[in-house]
Amino acid sequence: MTSAEVFSNIALAGEATNIEALLAGVPFARHLGMEVERQGRELTFIMRFSQHLIGNPRLPALHGGVIGSFLETAAILGLIWDAPLKQLPKPIDIGIDFLRSGKPVDTFARAIITKRGRRVANVRAEAWQVERSRPIAALHGHFLISPSPQIPSPPVREG
Repeated sequence: MTSAEVFSNIALAGEATNIEALLAGVPFARHLGMEVERQGRELTFIMRFSQHLIGNPRLPALHGGVIGSFLETAAILGLIWDAPLKQLPKPIDIGIDFLRSGKPVDTFARAIITKRGRRVANVRAEAWQVERSRPIAALHGHFLISPSPQIPSPPVREG
């Protein structure tokens, strides 16, 4: 599936306000076993544990790349869900803090859009397992966005 086809699926899902279809439009999200729970406009992403997500079988611990990918996918899908876009958000800069070892259990994430400009959005996302107050990783990212024409641009400040 090409990125244009993936975005077409995502855009259609976003118009239908069906977050499950939005998630199903991303093949890698399906590979990670991602699901989503929605309470109003708040989304919680869930990565169901599967043996193929283990990076260190001796501990066992989730692979750091899996955790990072989960957070990045949650951030991108959170941006798409927040407001219609003409194309997929593109990462400009992403930093991930790995705070604890990811255990072989389900992992949860939430993305918070801290600032959304005309071309760049700043997003913070956290992943946790048992207790939300004990995150295992945190993402800080800047994404290039192309808002749909129906979204009014923020007013330009002069001065």
